[in-house]
Amino acid sequence: MFDAGRRPGHPYLAGAPHLVAHRGGSKLAPENTMAAFRQAVDHWRADILEMDVRLTVDGEVVVIHDAAVDRTTDGSGQVRDLPWATVRELDAGHRFTALDGTHSFRGKGVGIPRFEEVLEAFPRTRLNVESKSPEAAAPLVALIERHGATQRVLIAAEHEHTRDGARGYRGPWGASTGHVARLRLLPFGYTPPVDIIQVCEWWRGIRVVTPAFLMRAHRRNIPVQVWTVDEPADMRRLIYMGVDGIQSDRPDLLAQVLTEIVKRPPPPGPPSP
Repeated sequence: MFDAGRRPGHPYLAGAPHLVAHRGGSKLAPENTMAAFRQAVDHWRADILEMDVRLTVDGEVVVIHDAAVDRTTDGSGQVRDLPWATVRELDAGHRFTALDGTHSFRGKGVGIPRFEEVLEAFPRTRLNVESKSPEAAAPLVALIERHGATQRVLIAAEHEHTRDGARGYRGPWGASTGHVARLRLLPFGYTPPVDIIQVCEWWRGIRVVTPAFLMRAHRRNIPVQVWTVDEPADMRRLIYMGVDGIQSDRPDLLAQVLTEIVKRPPPPGPPSP
């Protein structure tokens, strides 16, 4: 019998379960930088690179999570108040602490990249991009379309208002928190107008990702990815539960778990010293 709530899957989401490098794998390299993205793809064979974007005062779409540059660089100030000429000179590896406790990327020329640089550097890699500010959404879409990348770039948002300018985007679309809440609470026939649901397992003390939640999503052919999962035991449990992907700051550990459970080819890992 035809299920009116079922929707066609987007080809962007083929090949699950996915290894999604959260901010490029922010426990292995400075978050949202080319260094992190290269490691995730070259060393751990990430399926998808997850990242965040904001807009500088002079209109450059740059890859950074926070509204200010203070936490991740040697600079200070709000991204929206800074010109690209200033942002490009910041040391995005300055505050990063490696697993061994060292500042291994400080002073090594690691900067905040423009989103266009990421598109050009990884022409065959799927990207998961969250617009963190409303003003970044329309320029983000313009860049994606200019590079003919709509089929490999998913636009995500925690809150709908931060991507209002991306309305009409022809590529894959992620669920916001509002969509997820309605999927859990409204009648069983509700189908959110999205291609994927990306959620944390627990939210404000409430367990979101359960077998029943996955069943409701999968009945509508909507995959579910869980963030941010860094412990191998949790990765294994979620994969066995049936999630379609995991966003992790430890793509090295997730790669090992996926090799163990779904028999993915082992990644090459970092080059020998």
